[in-house]
Order: sequence, then structure tokens, then C-alpha cells
Amino acid sequence: MRIAVFKKDSTLCNYFDSAAQLRQTNRFDHRTFMKFFGTPNPAFLKLLSFRVLIVLAYQIMATVVGWHIYELTHDTFALGLVGLAEVIPYFCCALFAGYAVDHHSRRMFGVLACLMLFLTALTLAAVSAGRIGGNPSMWIYCSIAFSGAARAFISPSYTAMFALILPRGQYARASGIGSSVFQFGLVAGPALGGILVGWAGKTAAYGVAASLCLGAAVALLSLRIKEPPPAASAPIFTSIAEGLHFVFSNQIILGAQSLDMFAVLFGGAVSMLPAFIHDVFHYGPEGLGILRAAPAIGAVMTGLLLARHPINLHAGHWLLGAVAGFGFCMIGFALSTNFWLAGLLLMLSGVCDGVSVVMRTTILQLATPDAMRGRVSAINGIFIGSSNELGAFESGVAARLMGLVPSVIFGGVMTLAVVAAMAKLAPKLRRLELHQLH
Repeated sequence: MRIAVFKKDSTLCNYFDSAAQLRQTNRFDHRTFMKFFGTPNPAFLKLLSFRVLIVLAYQIMATVVGWHIYELTHDTFALGLVGLAEVIPYFCCALFAGYAVDHHSRRMFGVLACLMLFLTALTLAAVSAGRIGGNPSMWIYCSIAFSGAARAFISPSYTAMFALILPRGQYARASGIGSSVFQFGLVAGPALGGILVGWAGKTAAYGVAASLCLGAAVALLSLRIKEPPPAASAPIFTSIAEGLHFVFSNQIILGAQSLDMFAVLFGGAVSMLPAFIHDVFHYGPEGLGILRAAPAIGAVMTGLLLARHPINLHAGHWLLGAVAGFGFCMIGFALSTNFWLAGLLLMLSGVCDGVSVVMRTTILQLATPDAMRGRVSAINGIFIGSSNELGAFESGVAARLMGLVPSVIFGGVMTLAVVAAMAKLAPKLRRLELHQLH
């Protein structure tokens, strides 16, 4: 559930003012675009190159691994284990990765993550080509676990370098550009992965992912930034505990994070798409790429709309309504038997997901003190960044126990129950107006 993160010095007022100026124009032409977003500096372009290449590589691998595992096992539970294999090392590394990036070289930890994903892609290619003996499924799970550890370093490295490259006055505009690049990777990666499997095979697809990882590493190595010396800080576990106390004592932040986490945990159906493609829609790997890309397409459309018409009033209602809409879309997807109708429902789920992410990340930016941004961001990564993988495991278990279609319907119903519970348990979130956080 990932689109635009609106970063700002202390409020979003300048962003809303810029958006209001855009709405006064009659057309959104190239000159208006440049006036709104500004001209990116070379260092920022290299950072964006790193981001899009690593997202493309990761999404290609995720798509191909799902197809690969289901082709080997024809077991929905095995698909769920892919998510569990990644989330365990991610959980173990995330907080320590954020601390390490804050106190050491931001750039080199980003390069390290690229090289780890490069080795993951090479291993998967070797398994696909039959160059590694033993149980291929176990090799795949071990490779995915290694990629989970690598992924823990990507977001903290990008966020830290983002702040070093750009002045604070450009954060909001640059965040919009960076989020658009991220969403492009989410759209293009799954589609490209499915096309590569269908036309050239799994080994070639893994090879392309490995090449993209190397390209991302080169982009970072060519980036010249002056990193500040490490600042004095409390011991690592004391520092982490302070961040945890802040999050769990803040009803608005905790409610927003919990709503997103549990909605994706129960409502996500992406990990089960290989089974739907095989057993319900009877499409090839190209169909898997289309369906995996559909939610991101909806999120991109939402991002473009909210860039011109940002939400400010009734933020809590918008957040709860968007997550409820996501649950209804999942139920409709499970009941559909037409491939293109299913794709449309997944795209609509991306629209709802996009609204939810924009509202949650905006709330997080406005409600977090500057001194705690790093720790709160790391905790948010555990809440949100791992919810897709845990959701994949939950979906696999539910599909084994209930069957494929009933498990997705159950997940959608549980998402609606989470929305109802959060509306009752977090009244401050339900009644939230963004200007209250300024």
C-alpha cells in the first residue's frame, strides 16, 4: 500500500497552496509542470534511478517467484510461505537497519542492499536453470529470506539520502516525483515479469532482475553526497524504546498504522494471484503480470488526482472509507470469474489503497516530531512494510483451510470488521481534520 508521502518542514500548507495555484490554471501543460515540480538536480535524478531500478528488480522477482513456486507445488499454502520467508528476516533487521543508516554511510548501505538482491536474483536464476541440486523450493525460500534482509535497508537508505540531497523547502515536490517513480516500478515490474516468463522463461526473467540490481548499485556509486558525521545518541535499544513508546501512546498514529496493517494482512489477495490465474481464469504468466500491475495502476491514477486535489477536510472519514472500499473490492474480486472484471476490481482496490496511503503517510508526517522521524519511520516500516508478506502467509493458510475463493472473501469481510473496530476504538482518528495536526 504505497504511494505519495507528503514530507514537509512542519505542515502541508505550502503544498496545499501550490496545489490551489495549479487548480486555477486551465491546463496542466509542460510549463505548469515545471513550475510546480521544479527542475530536479543531477544527484536527485541518480537517486530516482536507484529507486526505480531496485523497485523494478524486486517486483520482477516477486512476480516470477510466485509463478515458479506454484508451478512446482500447485499449493496455495506454498505461495503463502513465500511471504513468511521474507517477512521474518525483514522483521529482524528493520529497526537495526534504520539505526545503522542513521549512524553510518547511507549510500553504502543502499549499495549493499542492491548487491544482496543481485545475489538473490542470480541464485533464483540458477535454481530455475537446474544448475543447483537439491529441493528447488527450499532454495527459493532461502533466497527470498535473503532478499527480505536486503529490503530492510532500502527504504531507510533512500529516505536518508533524500534528505541530504534536497533542501527542506523542496521535500514536498520531490516526494511527489519520487512517489510517482515508485508507482511506475510497481506497475511496470509485475507486467514485465509476467511478459518475460511468457516469452523468454523464468531464468531470463531472473537475469533481467539481476541486471537491474547492478544498475541500481551503479547509480548510487556515481552519487556524490557529503554525509554528516554521526551524532551522539542514546544506546540503540533505549532509542528504539522511546520511538515505540511515542507510537503506542499516540491514538492517531497507532490507529492509522494499525488500520493499514490489518487491512492488508486480511484483505490482500495478490499473493494468491498465481492460483487464480491457473485455476479460475486459465491464463498464462502474462495474465499474472496484468493482474499484479492492476492495483498499482489504480494507485498511480489516485496519486495524480490527489496531486491536484489534495484531501484536507474529514481526513479520518476518508481514511476509514478508503480501507472499507478496499475490502469490498477484494470480495468482488473473489466472486468474479471474468479475467477483465477481476482486473478492474483490483485496479479499484488500488484507487482505495492509494487514498488510504496518502492519508496515512500525511498523518504520520504531520504528527511526528522532527527528533523522532527516523525511529517512527522504522516502526512504521514494521507495521506497513511487512504487512503484505504477513498477508501473503495468512492468505496461504486461509486458502488451505477454506479453499481459494472463500479465503479471499473471508479476508475482505475481516477488512470491513477492522474498519468498524478502528472507528469505535480510535475516535480521535475517526474525527481527524488535518489542520488539527499543523
